[in-house]
Amino acid sequence: MCRALALALVLPLPLAAQTGDEKKGTIQFLASLQQPDGGFIAATLTKESTVVPASSLRATSAAVRAIRYFGGEVPNPDKAAAFVTSCYDRQTGGFADQPKGTPDVTLTAIGMMAAAELYPDRFDPAPSNRFLANNAKSFEERRLAVAGMEAAKVFVPVIKDWFAEIRRNANPDGTYGKGDAQARETGGVVAMFLRAGEKLPDDQRRAVVAVLRAGQRSDGGFGKPADKGSDGETTYRVMRAFHLLKEKPKYVEGVRQFFAKCRNADGGYGVAPGQPSTVSGTYYAAAVGRWLGE
Repeated sequence: MCRALALALVLPLPLAAQTGDEKKGTIQFLASLQQPDGGFIAATLTKESTVVPASSLRATSAAVRAIRYFGGEVPNPDKAAAFVTSCYDRQTGGFADQPKGTPDVTLTAIGMMAAAELYPDRFDPAPSNRFLANNAKSFEERRLAVAGMEAAKVFVPVIKDWFAEIRRNANPDGTYGKGDAQARETGGVVAMFLRAGEKLPDDQRRAVVAVLRAGQRSDGGFGKPADKGSDGETTYRVMRAFHLLKEKPKYVEGVRQFFAKCRNADGGYGVAPGQPSTVSGTYYAAAVGRWLGE
């Protein structure tokens, strides 16, 4: 087999970025999920649905950012802002998924990101930052807490202690995780550091980029260690690290091809090829497309 043919069988074929009409279709899909209270639901109702689910902060935060990443305007922005505000608990400084719900770390970070999009000049992040600093215990909670702080543009001093604890679990070359989990874990940790303004030594940076590139799968995306195929969330996580490092995966077209396979006829994206469209799947596609300059 000649070299050119061999490469053609390995490398993803070039794939055009989303067209203007496709972006409009995606924005329409997202807008269709907005409810009368201004919030959004996570997915389109099926014919079998008998009850309309309540709007959620998770879906609203993702939808608002995805719409803007695709170049659209958030419908009824004042009502969307009012819904996000209604999920805020003034007593604790945390956010819940619905009004009068129970706040937690993940939802508080998500709420801070939504507030930064919808009413940045009217949101005081100090109470929410205190909530995050006092309650974030696991790596995932702290990773998202840093994302919320980044959106608010204010970081609390305790993150230095979080970072020191994480670094104790690093591999000798400054990467994280083992085997098939390495790209996902390294991407998550490195993005967390870089979002807070941390710098990587040159040797560590080279090792990190090499691990991230090696983790790209044959379908063009990145995935969890227990799964054969890629998923939008892991691909988004790794691509955020590439973006913050100002680097690209080895096969950029492969990433585009992966997300193209996640797109459905309704204009939305599933979290993996063949999966129904959701706000989260569409947000992952929107964010990665934005980082790729589309």
